[in-house]
Amino acid sequence: MINAADMCLRLGASVVAGMVVGFNREMHAKPVGVRTLGLVGLGSALVTMAGSGFSAEGVDANASRAIQGIVTGIGFLGAGVIVKGGSKFHVHGMTTAAAIWVTAALGISCGVGAYLPVAIGTVLLLLLLWIGGRIDQIIDARWKRKHGKDSEKAQVTGRADASPD
Repeated sequence: MINAADMCLRLGASVVAGMVVGFNREMHAKPVGVRTLGLVGLGSALVTMAGSGFSAEGVDANASRAIQGIVTGIGFLGAGVIVKGGSKFHVHGMTTAAAIWVTAALGISCGVGAYLPVAIGTVLLLLLLWIGGRIDQIIDARWKRKHGKDSEKAQVTGRADASPD
């Protein structure tokens, strides 16, 4: 059986990891934030720990099935934040959905007591969100300068003379 201190550490680490990722999403005005991703991490850790019978031995067959359920179920939460825009080329929420999925993995890792991968994973996730966001901004700026909004509308309508609505 896991002692109370270890249980608090596992659950606390999962909440902190989720909240740190959520803080990043909040800073960028995304549809999920500190509370949602904190809950995803906590729920993932709890399900993982419950699947192992709250034993200190680690992942057993029950925990493995619980983890599979988390990974499957979290996809539905992630799908809820993906929104298709007005054009077939415009989709919002993919990064947030991926952040939800990775936060669940961080929670699972906390649930099995793997703290070093949680720390490394959280840092890498935040770096990826930050650096990837900057790269996206550069690409978007270059694309819009080169093609402009009228070009996007022309791609959607198939007309070169498309004008904004």
